[in-house]
Amino acid sequence: MSRRVALLIWICVHATLALDDPITVDADLNTLELLEKYGYPAENHTVQTEDGYFLNIHRIPRPNAKPVLLMHGLLDSSATWVIMGPEKGLGYWLYDQGYDVWMGNVRGNIYCRKHSSYTPDEDEFWDFSFHEIGIFDLPKIIDHVLEQTDSTQLHYIGHSQGTTSFWIMGSEHPEYMEKIQFMQALAPVAFFKDCKSPPLNFLGATQISSTLLLQMLGANEFLPQNEFIETVSAAVCDGTDFGARLCSNTLFLFTGFDQEQLNETMLPTILGHAPAGASTKQILHFGQMKSLNDFRKYDYGLFENQLRYKTFLPPKYKLENVNAKVALYYGLNDWLAQPGDVTTLYFKLPNVQFKYLVDYPKFNHLDFMWGIDARELLYNRMLESMRYYENEQEINL
Repeated sequence: MSRRVALLIWICVHATLALDDPITVDADLNTLELLEKYGYPAENHTVQTEDGYFLNIHRIPRPNAKPVLLMHGLLDSSATWVIMGPEKGLGYWLYDQGYDVWMGNVRGNIYCRKHSSYTPDEDEFWDFSFHEIGIFDLPKIIDHVLEQTDSTQLHYIGHSQGTTSFWIMGSEHPEYMEKIQFMQALAPVAFFKDCKSPPLNFLGATQISSTLLLQMLGANEFLPQNEFIETVSAAVCDGTDFGARLCSNTLFLFTGFDQEQLNETMLPTILGHAPAGASTKQILHFGQMKSLNDFRKYDYGLFENQLRYKTFLPPKYKLENVNAKVALYYGLNDWLAQPGDVTTLYFKLPNVQFKYLVDYPKFNHLDFMWGIDARELLYNRMLESMRYYENEQEINL
């Protein structure tokens, strides 16, 4: 056999092995396919919001068990709770602990790109922020979960924007707080005074025209152009090949990364699922919260604010209405949910049971889902808290 033929055989064999590699394969599987691959039951539920968006909710069904709803953050999806596999993923682990696990998706991400009147190619489809997610998406998802499980309450676990939209739901629809047994906020986001995220600080401080900003970010769907990425990547990239791969991903540009807790082997799977899509309006709204140094509704400018809100500044959200039992979990190395800003939120919410600083100084915004030691550092504590409030309710009954 010639050396050339042997080399071709070697290349073919290794290419085939790469295709069969579990990590490579997982990058191409959707949430339901991941669940089925690892031997877990899987269901898809589709609901339609009052303003016409179709949302796909993914479930690891355990009939007659206590339901828990997991809500992902910005540029993410339901896959975030399972892409790390059964040994690490929070979705799998909660199911193994006896819960009926529901994983929501919100308008604009890869699983929710259908509307009754518009397509993603039309401007109207992308005319939303996390405000609409809080007033339309979350109530619809919660009602569906409770109806399907014949329950009156559920556990809620949100990460990042999954907490922001919850505060908005509580502000605008306080009646939904009665449907929450216990809300656990991972990397809770509402205030950005101490924010260390280069893109968000850039958006919060920039004085460039909105037209140019939209050109840099993408006018409807968040599809940042090279100018924006180059502007902020220097503050994130660390000069290594590992860092360079993450710098090409907008999610890591916003949050940074903790190399010690991020399993490099799992990086192809992570990059295969995130970013999962969002509107530019969501990004701009976060930037406005930074520039206004407050938790307010979307700022349309002085004239349109007056038409919409009857005030020149957008109104503050009514955090005093968010009276569900809440726990706040945060990390020192979290660029988006800095300890000082979490403390501000702590004093604004009326029913915080506790706030918990993860006992690991480098714990990052994304470690809450993907950290190698997230179970030991965080999930065990979360489970204990869930059991505590379930027992407390039974005693009160």
